[in-house]
Amino acid sequence: MNFKVGIIGYGTMGKTRHQAIDEIEIAEVIAISEPEIGSEYNSILNLTHEEILDHSEIDAIIICTPNFLNKKLTIDALNSGKHVFCEKPPAFTGADVLEIREVEVKSGKKLMYGLNHRHHDSVIRMKGLIDSGEYGKVLWSRGRYGKSVTEDYFNQWRAKREMAGGGILIDQGIHMLDLFLYLTGDYDIVKAEVSNLYWKMDVEDNAFVILKDSSSGRVASLHSTMTQWRHLFSLEIFLEKGYMVLNGLITSTMSYGEEILSVAKNRSTAPAATWEDEVKTKYIDNNSWRYEMEHFFKCIEEDLPVQTGNSADALKIMTIIDEIYKTKDF
Repeated sequence: MNFKVGIIGYGTMGKTRHQAIDEIEIAEVIAISEPEIGSEYNSILNLTHEEILDHSEIDAIIICTPNFLNKKLTIDALNSGKHVFCEKPPAFTGADVLEIREVEVKSGKKLMYGLNHRHHDSVIRMKGLIDSGEYGKVLWSRGRYGKSVTEDYFNQWRAKREMAGGGILIDQGIHMLDLFLYLTGDYDIVKAEVSNLYWKMDVEDNAFVILKDSSSGRVASLHSTMTQWRHLFSLEIFLEKGYMVLNGLITSTMSYGEEILSVAKNRSTAPAATWEDEVKTKYIDNNSWRYEMEHFFKCIEEDLPVQTGNSADALKIMTIIDEIYKTKDF
C-alpha cells in the first residue's frame, strides 16, 4: 500500500523525515506546510496547516513544528482521521499527554513520537544484550548529553519558554531520559537541580537529574547541558555481570563524534582489568530515521500497536520532566 503523507513543518526535521519516507518506498509525501517557502517546493504543494489536516487523500501526518504546536496539531490531526507521527516533545506536560491519549483512543488511529535515539543500531544492540539477561540486571546508568550554543540562540524559539516549554532538558535531555526508560526500566523517584547560571535565559541551561526505582534500588543520573562548550553524548549502563558504554552519536554534522559502543564482562576480580577486554563496535551509518518510519508505517499497514515511541512512552517521559521542572527556582 502506498500511503499518502503530509508534513507540517518543513525545516531540517521535516526534510529528514521526507528523505526517510522516500527511502522506505511504502509512502509518498504529497503535501507540506511551511510558511517560510513558496506555494510549491520541488513540485510538492505547500499548503496551510488546515489544508493538510482537511486533505481527503492524506492518510498520515508528520508533525515537525516548534514545540508549542505539537499538542494541538496532534489532536487536530487525530480528530481529522489521520495517523500521526510527531517529533518530541509530545507536549509541555504529562497532563497534556493524557488529553492526547484520550483523543488517540477515540480516533482509532496510530500515534507515534520521534524518540529517534531508540532506533540507532548501537542502542538496538544494547537493548538486545540487556534483554538477553547475559549480563544480569542493570545496577546503574549515567548519561551526559551536552552542547554549546551561541548568543544567537536568544533569538530562536527554543530560548522562549512559551514556545519551547523548557530549555536543554526538554530539547535534548529528553532523549537520554527516554533511553533510561527504554533500556533499564521505570523510575518512580525523581530528584533534580535545574539552573540557568550562564545564559540566564527564560529556560534552563543545565539540568542535573537523579532517578531511582524504589523497588529494585536501580539508579540513573543525567546531566543535560548547553554549557558543555563542545558537543558530547555519553551513555553508560553497568550491570551485575558487565557493562556497556556508548560514546558519540552519528549526526549529519558529526559534531558528537564517532558512535562507538564498548561492551565487556565483569572484571572486578584479580588480575587487574585491562582495556583490551572490551569489545568495541564503531557504527558508520545512521539508519535510525529509516527504521523509525518503517515502524510507523508497518503499524498502520498491519494494524499493529505502536511498540516503541507510543503515547504511553511519551507519558512516562513527560511525567518525569514534570517532576524535574518542579525544582526550577528561576
